[in-house]
Amino acid sequence: MLQLENTYFIYAFGLIPVFIFIMFLVRKWRKNALESFGEERVIQQLFPDVSKSKRGWKFVLYLFSFTLLIIGLINPQIGTKLEEVKRKGADLMICLDVSNSMKAEDLQPNRLEKSKQALSKLIEKLEGDRIGIIVFGGEAYVQLPITTDYSAAKLFLESISTDLIPTQGTDIGKAIDLAITSFGKDEGKNKAIVVITDGENHDQNAILSAEAAVEKGITIHTIGMGSAEGSPIPVYRDNVREGFRKDKEGNTIVTKLNEQMLQELASSGNGVYVRASNSDAGLNTILSAIDKLEKKQFESKMYSDYEDRFQWFIAGAFIILLIETFLTERKSKLYQRLNLFGNEKK
Repeated sequence: MLQLENTYFIYAFGLIPVFIFIMFLVRKWRKNALESFGEERVIQQLFPDVSKSKRGWKFVLYLFSFTLLIIGLINPQIGTKLEEVKRKGADLMICLDVSNSMKAEDLQPNRLEKSKQALSKLIEKLEGDRIGIIVFGGEAYVQLPITTDYSAAKLFLESISTDLIPTQGTDIGKAIDLAITSFGKDEGKNKAIVVITDGENHDQNAILSAEAAVEKGITIHTIGMGSAEGSPIPVYRDNVREGFRKDKEGNTIVTKLNEQMLQELASSGNGVYVRASNSDAGLNTILSAIDKLEKKQFESKMYSDYEDRFQWFIAGAFIILLIETFLTERKSKLYQRLNLFGNEKK
């Protein structure tokens, strides 16, 4: 397992192209300066022992040494001891609606981005719980299998967009069914499903799926995204809004929060319903409900010891600098002897 201790030093790599550009300018200035004294061929005859190629090699060594020095400052660390850690927590599956209606902007910046912000905050507050993410529209897919790796959960969360599901619609039932199977066969009342959606395009299958989840000891909570008044669905091209999505008759589509259905769904799933707003996404209510679940003990593997590797790169940087110190700009006498044709260019 590899990790980087001081990642902020990565920005120092941006100096390398700057050094190369400066070197290019210096070489151009040097060439122009020499040309002002006379022809280059004549000047080379005046300084027969000077090697232009060695000057370039010295610069390459400088860059290589600088690169190794940066890597040393970043300090790559390698995990050397893998151990099993016992934790207690609940299992949580997030079902996130990514249909086009989630682009509506009655929540800022829009329903989907507001949902992702709320989920990110929820992940930060979890302690020992496992979490998985399912995205759904007309179909449902597992975006992140259930895990205790909260960093991975945030990473997968950032990549979620409405483009993930080609089939439009809001089939909440399929998402719940997939969440049930994603928990595995373990029994116990330590599992919960959180459905985040505006509730549009629903059918009775969602209620039936919720009842099936309750029979397996799984609680279902719902978070409603949007407003009862509704909002049009914007259409963007190159980050510029061109208008709003329209139906086949040319009328602007207005998407509304189906609050009644989400309340019924939470009630059937023995959970709670929360309506999100621009100031609050109902996280505290959901977290309080999750805390009431039974905590199950499970094992997870993690690296407990990391060894520094910066010394190898720092040592390499100094060795290269030492080599550069002994590398003069004079031509090699051995090479001059071997250059029988007298056309030496080094």
